[in-house]
Amino acid sequence: MTDPVREWRFARYCIHCGSPMARRYLPHEERERAVCPRCGWVYYPQLKIAAGVLIEQNGRLLLARRAHEPCRGAWNLPAGFVEADEPPEAAAAREAQEETGLEVRIVGLLDARFYDDDPRGNGLLLLYRAEIIGGALHPTTEADALRFFAPHEIPTLLAHGAHDQVIRAWAAGAYRA
Repeated sequence: MTDPVREWRFARYCIHCGSPMARRYLPHEERERAVCPRCGWVYYPQLKIAAGVLIEQNGRLLLARRAHEPCRGAWNLPAGFVEADEPPEAAAAREAQEETGLEVRIVGLLDARFYDDDPRGNGLLLLYRAEIIGGALHPTTEADALRFFAPHEIPTLLAHGAHDQVIRAWAAGAYRA
């Protein structure tokens, strides 16, 4: 039985000729890949890149409760996937506004964390420190609740995709300004 979470590694159809792809072991790469038996195109999967913000206020961390799957009801940092034509810092600020209603200024890169626990694919979360410069905090279609948490108040139900790692690290004293 195949693991559906891991199936992202294999394209089903060739993007060049539309033929069904075949799994082949490539000895020179020492791994299995999806290869088109008709035209020879090889699918090389890449990590999803996500960008998120760490916003603190009076020693408390802003978290958003996910309104949709995956991880509906779990708490995470304001974050999302980087579009192919946008810099990660811009994506982090955009996602903060979309999920919280806040306008933020990106102050600097804090961390980069690999994750392999998201059903949408493996990725890299780029974490930025951000400061609020405008807007108003309010729930959105992406986050049905928003709240600042002290380290000892961090919820137990945290989203995956490295959010859990980063939030727990913050609660333990990492990233503090």
